Amino acid sequence: MDCRVCVATVDWLMMAGGGGVGQIGGAFSHDSEHDLALMVSDFLENGSGGAESRCSSDSDSALPDLSHLAEKIPFCKISVAQYESDLLSVVNSLILSINETDLHFIKSGACNASCIRFSLVKLLRRSGYDAAVCATKWQGSGKVPGGDHEYVDVVNYNSSGTSERLIIDIDFRSHFEIARAVESYDRILNSLPVIYVGSLTRLEQFLQIMVEAARSSLKQNSMPLPPWRSLAYLLAKWQSPYQRRDEQNNGRTNFLDHKQCSEHLKRLQSLLQSEMEVKPIKIDNNRRRKAEQRRRHHL
Repeated sequence: MDCRVCVATVDWLMMAGGGGVGQIGGAFSHDSEHDLALMVSDFLENGSGGAESRCSSDSDSALPDLSHLAEKIPFCKISVAQYESDLLSVVNSLILSINETDLHFIKSGACNASCIRFSLVKLLRRSGYDAAVCATKWQGSGKVPGGDHEYVDVVNYNSSGTSERLIIDIDFRSHFEIARAVESYDRILNSLPVIYVGSLTRLEQFLQIMVEAARSSLKQNSMPLPPWRSLAYLLAKWQSPYQRRDEQNNGRTNFLDHKQCSEHLKRLQSLLQSEMEVKPIKIDNNRRRKAEQRRRHHL
C-alpha cells in the first residue's frame, strides 16, 4: 500500500477536529468516533474508501478545473432571495453582538461551542424569528460513516400560508477542510461564506462544488477523497432527521467550562468582520449570464 495514503489518513484525522466527522462544535461523539475508526481501518487495509474515494488511473484532465469551480462560488453567494439576504445581515450582526460572558448563562458545563448556537437562537427569537437549534444523527451506510451535526434553522412563514426552512451554519468553511490542499483550493475555501444562511437547495450547490474541488485538489497529491468529505456524508449533516430546540438547560458556569467556546466565538467574529470589510465583486451581466448557464449545465 502507498505510504502516502497512511500519512493522508492521519492528516484527515487531524483535520476532522475542525468541522469534520461527527462533530458538534469540534467534538466527536462516541458513535461517530467508532465509525471513523472503521473507515480508517478500511483505508489502511484496502487502500480505498469506496468507489467514489479511490485514486483513479484516469488523467487529471478528467477532473474539473479548479479555476472553473472557483467561478461558481460568487454566483451561489449572490443568487439569493431577499429574505435570505436580510436574514444573513441579521445573523451577522447578532453574532458580532454576542459577548463571551453571555455564553456562561446558556448551558452549565462544557458544551463544545453549542452555546454559541443557542445564544444566536435566543437573539433571533427575541427579534421575532422562529429559530431553533437542530441536532441530526445518522447511521453509517456502506462506505459512508455515521455521524451527528448541530446547526440552526429559521422557519419563514409566507403570507400564502406556506413556510420555508432556512439553514444557518456558523462554521461553514470547516466542513470542507482537507489535508495538503493545493493553493487554488485554499482560495476557493476562503471564498466561501463564513456563516451559511440559506435554503437546502442552495446549500447543496455549495456542497457539490466543494466536493469536486476537494477531489481535484487531493488527486493532485495522489490522495483519495475520504468518505467523510464525500457528498453523501456532507448531505447527511443537514438532510438527516433532526430535532429542534430553542432553549438549553440554563445555569451559570465558570470561564473554564466555556474556554473552547470563547475561543471559537473570537475566531468566528474575527473572520466575520474580515468578510464584511471585503467589497462585493461587481460582475458584468453578460459574464454573469454565461456563468449561470455553465453552472446549470454542470450542477
